[in-house]
Amino acid sequence: MVQQLFPPSIQEDLIYPDSDGKPLADNTTQLRLIFTIKGGLDALFKDRDDVFIAADLLWYPVKLTKSEIITQKKPKKQAPDVMVVFGRPKGDRGSYMQWKEDNIAPQVAFEILSPGNPKADMETKFDFYQEHGVEEYYLYNPKKNLLQGWLRQGKKLKEIAQMDGWRSPLLGIRLSTSEGDLALFHPNGERFVDYVTVVEQRDRERLEKEREKQRAILAENDRDREQFEKELEKQRADREQLEKEREKQRADREQLEKEQIQSELQKLQEKLKQLNIDLDSLT
Repeated sequence: MVQQLFPPSIQEDLIYPDSDGKPLADNTTQLRLIFTIKGGLDALFKDRDDVFIAADLLWYPVKLTKSEIITQKKPKKQAPDVMVVFGRPKGDRGSYMQWKEDNIAPQVAFEILSPGNPKADMETKFDFYQEHGVEEYYLYNPKKNLLQGWLRQGKKLKEIAQMDGWRSPLLGIRLSTSEGDLALFHPNGERFVDYVTVVEQRDRERLEKEREKQRAILAENDRDREQFEKELEKQRADREQLEKEREKQRADREQLEKEQIQSELQKLQEKLKQLNIDLDSLT
């Protein structure tokens, strides 16, 4: 019987550490591309709970046996720059221990080549991905603007002949190097962008919404002003109409008064005639 010197959780941490001591990236270009790919894929699958995406996370495909642990055999591991696992829930992990993940291997792996990646290391990674079930593997060399890809056929990863404009069967995204840099595009054609660009787009949209709000307020003010001017104009027209009606009433009264005076005068003249009084002789 093997005596346990440490609690099981500590033993596991020692056997399968969460860090390999290597940096996430060797340069800003590599880091930018890793974050852009990871962020774009997170956005693409944000509504799917069964897609796990990670960057620089150690992947342990096989659990060591007790005899291998006793002989201090090191477990197999790799930390893809970005990996995608269909069929596993989102969530935080210190590492990806495949035997704890329904033995589902990552199906897609991305690597961004840097000067610190010797050819032997990249060959080791390729062999690892081929052996442990990766279905799509993409390798990009920023210095040469060279994109390579491999697709699983049976037990082997076969190189894709034409990569520029290639559409990933599993991810649905399109990859291109025609603009002198690695560009990835969502199925709807939108390009993957870095976080700064996302913030800039958000700020532009926010500013445009604020401008649209201000335009709406100004338009509403213009409508209110126009309505107010129409009301004033209507009031002026009403006053003019009222004044016309009053003027007509005054004219009608004056005409009525004249007619009444004329009628009274005529009656008076007729009465004088009846009395045989000559109005001219009175003057």
